Amino acid sequence: MHALKELIENAVDAGSTSLEILVKDGGLKLLQITDNGHGIDRDDLAILCERFTTSKLKEFEDLTSISTYGFRGEALASISHIAHLTVTTKTADSSCAWRAHYSDGKLVAPKPGQSAAPKATAGRGGTQVTVEDLFYNVPTRRRAFRSASEEYAKILDVVGRYAVHCSGVAFSCRKHGDAGVSISTAAASSTIDRIRQIHGSSVANELVEFSVKDDKLGFSSSGLVTNANYHVKRTTILLFINHRSVESTAIKRAVEQTYSSFLPKGGHPFAYLDLEIEPHRLDVNVHPTKREVNFLNEDEIIETICGEIRSKLAQVDYSRTFLTQTLLPSVQTLAPSDGDTEAGPSAPKTPAATKRPYENNLVRTDSRVRKITSMLSPAIPQPTTTTDSDAGPPAQAVLDEGFHYETTDREPLKIALTSVKNLRAIVRNSMHNSLTETIASHTYVGLVDEQRRIAAVQSGVKLYLIDYGMFCSEFFYQVGLTDFGNFGTIQLDPAPRLADIIRIAAEAEYEETHAEEEREIFTKAPDVISKTLIDRREMLNEYFSIQISDEGHLLTLPLLLKGYLPCLGKLPRFLLRLGPYVDWTNEQECFRTFLWELAAFYTPEQLPRPPSVQQGNSEATATQDTGEAGADGSEAEDEYIRNRRAQMARMLEHVVFPALRGRLVATTRLLRGVVEVADLKGLYRVFERC
Repeated sequence: MHALKELIENAVDAGSTSLEILVKDGGLKLLQITDNGHGIDRDDLAILCERFTTSKLKEFEDLTSISTYGFRGEALASISHIAHLTVTTKTADSSCAWRAHYSDGKLVAPKPGQSAAPKATAGRGGTQVTVEDLFYNVPTRRRAFRSASEEYAKILDVVGRYAVHCSGVAFSCRKHGDAGVSISTAAASSTIDRIRQIHGSSVANELVEFSVKDDKLGFSSSGLVTNANYHVKRTTILLFINHRSVESTAIKRAVEQTYSSFLPKGGHPFAYLDLEIEPHRLDVNVHPTKREVNFLNEDEIIETICGEIRSKLAQVDYSRTFLTQTLLPSVQTLAPSDGDTEAGPSAPKTPAATKRPYENNLVRTDSRVRKITSMLSPAIPQPTTTTDSDAGPPAQAVLDEGFHYETTDREPLKIALTSVKNLRAIVRNSMHNSLTETIASHTYVGLVDEQRRIAAVQSGVKLYLIDYGMFCSEFFYQVGLTDFGNFGTIQLDPAPRLADIIRIAAEAEYEETHAEEEREIFTKAPDVISKTLIDRREMLNEYFSIQISDEGHLLTLPLLLKGYLPCLGKLPRFLLRLGPYVDWTNEQECFRTFLWELAAFYTPEQLPRPPSVQQGNSEATATQDTGEAGADGSEAEDEYIRNRRAQMARMLEHVVFPALRGRLVATTRLLRGVVEVADLKGLYRVFERC
């Protein structure tokens, strides 16, 4: 399957308008692809199967803007090491075709004693690549294939994807020895006709076309998706990014979420998406077979595409059709008399309803239903929207105050640092699949304990308590890696001096330790650390969006998540720890330790538990009698904590947890921060015994 994918891409790059594919024994015995492209010159056949061979680059600068599928030499070189490879090719100005045999990247003789040079032969214009006895010299790999039919099904899937996408190219694929073809599309066929030939009329008849473009994000997208009349048990997505067939879990999950409000439960759509992104914003070398790619502004692009699909589905929602069945003509109904309220005994019985699922399998989560928090009495009086001088500010005003966003024209920075790639690989290697899926499909229930930073989430029919402090720390570290060098900024106005902020944290640390011998260390620390940061201000600005003036004023901080504001009370300690806890001598360790400190700064702070209504009343009475502050602090402190609690609750529900659902790669260390507290099926078993 992967070998054929590479050969198809090479044939399309060669300007072919017709591809014929022949398969025997699932491709293990024979895999042949014939195209009518511009062919290969006879002089180039000697180096055709050597590594790094390409005719697609004319000068070195072309490497920065590759718009083709890849290098023909890379695919053929790999195939020649594990199969018998034969290439027959003819260019337009050649009088005959040339046939060459390869092994281990070199020309070889077709039979012992013969010359290895290419032989003249009859042939038509284009190239025919024949791969025989795939993995003949790797028996372990060959035995890993389950069956020829299963591999042939995968081949048909690859051919079908490119047959839909490559307009103006005819595709045909058949088994060796069969008279008929498994797939056949004409060059002049439209995309809808190609989908009809490959996926059936039930899909093609319900397609909706969409198109969206955003120059600021550097992408354009178009495609065909099914409307609400069509749904199947499994989602089918044909995704092409810069004309390359790839897979994306994030896009698939977003599309399914978009359709969840249009399709019945358990229904899934069909979608063909053609996404074109500026080459310098795309990284295709994150997967050995290029099955997955990474690109900048992934969340914004996906949201833009899904928003366009959502609007198209809403426009055609009126065309939804329903299958109905009328009463049989032999059935007679009796009209009720004037005094009766029900039909007589001859009234027809209603048909049996569809078998309902068991109650213990139902997932009762819906964003439109009543939330659990509405059933709980508030622990503290909620601020109202009154304008009286005694009343506090409105909750919405507290939450939105100070949030003002501006866009910039700064070009995104493409990061190719080996250290950053290594750190990303470490995260991927420590991924816990089931926990990642649980977080990706969870529904936020509510806060449980703000002091211990515990929240409740539901996934499927199970309820979990999670340490959102631990999860946010890991999440913001991963955001730091994925958006490395491309953070937003938080403007500080007026800009404070670094040394003054660090001195606040140093004095607090000294008061906690009361170590007289360390007084000198804490006294000198603000100046030493601020000098370290000032000396590295260019690197901090380029990679972490931390701008420091020449005089040592802190101008900006990095913005990791739009809509989320970290606790600026943690800023002094964050800056203080950048001195002793960041390894400034090693690049990879510097980035790793710095991003962990940045993640700790962004992690939500611990808040005191809200006082009960009765406790608040008694403390208010005591304050009036004695004229002193309440037991839990001054009124100003209570007001700040109450506002921050409301702000934190909003940000967790509407910003942080949706971001965790879409972007977090849950690692094995996060297993310590999850506790299952309820399982619907387990509860049913308990009550059945009772």
